[in-house]
Amino acid sequence: LIDGMIRMMNSVKGFTGPVNLGNPNEYNMRELAEMVIRLTGSGSKVEYRPLPMDDPKRRQPDISLAKAKLGWEPHMMVEEGLKKTIEYFRERIGQ
Repeated sequence: LIDGMIRMMNSVKGFTGPVNLGNPNEYNMRELAEMVIRLTGSGSKVEYRPLPMDDPKRRQPDISLAKAKLGWEPHMMVEEGLKKTIEYFRERIGQ
C-alpha cells in the first residue's frame, strides 16, 4: 500500500483520484476477523452487531485505475500481510 501511495504522490501533474489501493480479493469482516484471531492465536470471539444503514455490502476494491495510471498492484496476499504486521508488532511489544 505504501508503494501505491508514493506512486500516487509522484504521479503525473493533474492526475487526481480517488484511486483504490487494496487487495482485489473480497473479504467480509467476519472472514478478516477470524483470520486475525487464527494468526494471532487469540482466544477472542467475533461479536456481531447490527450493520449501519450505509455499510457497504461488498468490500472488493476496483484497483484497475491504480494498475493503469500508477502501474501498481499488490504484491502480497492479505494473510501474508497480516502475518508480517503481527510479527512487526510482536517484536515491538516483546511478545
